[in-house]
Amino acid sequence: MNDKLVFLGLLYFVQGIPYGLQSSLLPVYLRGAGHSLTRIGFTKILYFPWVLKVLWAPLVDRVGTKRRWLVGTVSGLALTCLSSAALAPEAHIWGVAGTLLAMNTFASVQDIAVDGAAVGLLKGRGELGLGNTAQVVGYKAGSVFAGGGLLAVIDVAGWSWMFMLLTFVYAGVALFVWGAPVLDDESIKQADGGRRGGQGAEAMRPWRVWRKLMAVPGTPWTILYVLTYKLGEQGAVTMFPLFLLDHHMTARELSFWNGVIAMGFSICGSSLGGLLLAQFSIGAMMRRVFVLRTISMVFQSSLLTVLEPSPLMKGMAVLSMSVQHFLGGLITTLTFTTMMHCTQRAEESIQATHYSFLATLEVLGKLMFSALAGGVVDWCGFQVAFLFFLTLSAGTALHVWTATFTGALRETQLKEQPK
Repeated sequence: MNDKLVFLGLLYFVQGIPYGLQSSLLPVYLRGAGHSLTRIGFTKILYFPWVLKVLWAPLVDRVGTKRRWLVGTVSGLALTCLSSAALAPEAHIWGVAGTLLAMNTFASVQDIAVDGAAVGLLKGRGELGLGNTAQVVGYKAGSVFAGGGLLAVIDVAGWSWMFMLLTFVYAGVALFVWGAPVLDDESIKQADGGRRGGQGAEAMRPWRVWRKLMAVPGTPWTILYVLTYKLGEQGAVTMFPLFLLDHHMTARELSFWNGVIAMGFSICGSSLGGLLLAQFSIGAMMRRVFVLRTISMVFQSSLLTVLEPSPLMKGMAVLSMSVQHFLGGLITTLTFTTMMHCTQRAEESIQATHYSFLATLEVLGKLMFSALAGGVVDWCGFQVAFLFFLTLSAGTALHVWTATFTGALRETQLKEQPK
């Protein structure tokens, strides 16, 4: 099991690097180089391959092996970083944008392959919990490494040496994957072998694949869940720091408490989720955690009525953000485990496609609401907006609570999966 966790954690770590580069490092670097906020904002378009990955997931499912796809995509990331090292963003902004778009494309294809490998490798409730902890924590650690750690590298050594360092990191991971014995597992070899027997033609008839996806037990419920489970939380996590910036904290204070301390709590929550899943049922855990999140949002919403700055308010605000991120990290691990439970009910030839489909919807649900949350606050104010966020969170808790007794999260349903 330890070999599986190291393998998955490392791959998800390098997968999180492009996100950290674009969400944290690139805006700071480009702004320091004199680029406009409008141009910096356009860099969000570079995430687009992640939305489209479900379109080429059937190809990854049916052509080649997981090892070849992983080695190929990680090697592609190494070559892309090597190309980026030869470019100066001050003079070649569009060239840099092109290489970052390529990084997102390779990383999104790698995500399909590693998710498919994880579905085949992880067996039983304990392994699923720990494996999904490795996924969530590894990805977050990779994004923190790129967005925070590499800022120190770029300050000391510059843009080119930073990308040379990433080239060596990706090249080393590609060599590791090429010789990784964990991919010699019989279930992976059988799944890959079964896809070569004339199933390649089915990839050319995607409507059959989609019919199979929707026929997997629990898929309709899971689709609705992953689209909505973060809505209220996402609005609160995005907007509460801005409320504090307006009334109680400086930008430096906020970057430390929300960007460092709260993220640490998020990683702790994700880690704890995997450990608890080895001991308790996922249905019982989800019921309790979603209720706790709703209570936490009630507490956070009550802080919006305090407009005068004070040490007590700052302490309560930090506590609120830390609890929200901790519960958010815990829920993320539970969610990805639930998605994998659902995917394991699918036939092996469509498992990577099925999981990629659910993961794409999970990203879409969060991104769409993040884009709208600011407009909701501008339109009706913080207090009313947070009441709306709280209502969404309570609705999701009710959705989960019902499913643990009569729906997709019943214990009898969760036990019906391949051995």
